[in-house]
Amino acid sequence: MTTDQPPAAAGPGAAPYLNLLVTMVMFGSAFASSKVVVGAMPHEVAAALRFGGGGLLLILLAAFLRTRSAPIGRTAAVRAGLAGLLGVLAYNVFFFWGLSLAPSLDGSIIVPVLSPILTTAALVLLGREKASWARITGLAVGASGALVFFIGIGGDATGSSRLTGDLVFVAGAACWAAYSILSKSLLAGVDPLRATAWSTGAGGLGLVLLAVPEAGDVSWQAVPGLVWANVVFLAVGPTAIAYLFYYRGLRSVSPSAATIMMFTVPVFGAFFSTVFLGESFTGLQLVGTLIMLGGALFATLGARPPRRRADPEPVPAQGR
Repeated sequence: MTTDQPPAAAGPGAAPYLNLLVTMVMFGSAFASSKVVVGAMPHEVAAALRFGGGGLLLILLAAFLRTRSAPIGRTAAVRAGLAGLLGVLAYNVFFFWGLSLAPSLDGSIIVPVLSPILTTAALVLLGREKASWARITGLAVGASGALVFFIGIGGDATGSSRLTGDLVFVAGAACWAAYSILSKSLLAGVDPLRATAWSTGAGGLGLVLLAVPEAGDVSWQAVPGLVWANVVFLAVGPTAIAYLFYYRGLRSVSPSAATIMMFTVPVFGAFFSTVFLGESFTGLQLVGTLIMLGGALFATLGARPPRRRADPEPVPAQGR
């Protein structure tokens, strides 16, 4: 005797996770690649070249793909632009400034790990998420890990400059946390790719305007070909391609799963900084990194409230 039953719904499969993994590899590689560019020109110019080109590519990509969603509209475009001023312009001013002072290895740890910690702390303080014991514990552990990480800089020969750069990275992480929170309300209901294209384009334009006074000090003929190769890579890989794959992955994977994948960025970032730039950190910094990662995971995922319905709401990527 058989019964006719509807087939079980198929899961998203491996493809979305592979898309997200490509994104995280690209984001991780951006730290070392950006460090190469910052070594040859002012950090304002480096940021403008990456996101000016990347923003243009994303806008062309969004127009070419012509997603099924309605056009973004004037109001949503303005909101996306405002989000870009915070998540692209302000964040990258601190990001590239930090790279001019500290190793890219530090940025690849501090930015993607502290961003979710600061985001969760802000949401708890604003009353938008529950202040459960798991989250409070995770935030405390993450903060103590950051303290251990900074103490570990003391044994470095360039400790003063490195510490300043790391504090600048913290400011960048705070900007990204604020962007992550505000973008949920500013960009709710907007197609993620279109929103990303507009916000990146607006932020990239701001970076270009900021870089104009510094551009005259660059000896463009003396910029090595390796630096230009990294500029092209940053605009195409960690910006345009990474966001496209991130967008494709989020169509089938929950924001929670995407958040888990984001914690691989420090691993990839540390790998590229160590292999290609020969950077390293002290044993105490490694201990601090592990403590921060544990606290961040506990704070952001350990007490996540259940979702009542499947939200198409985009989740900003971290530590790009």
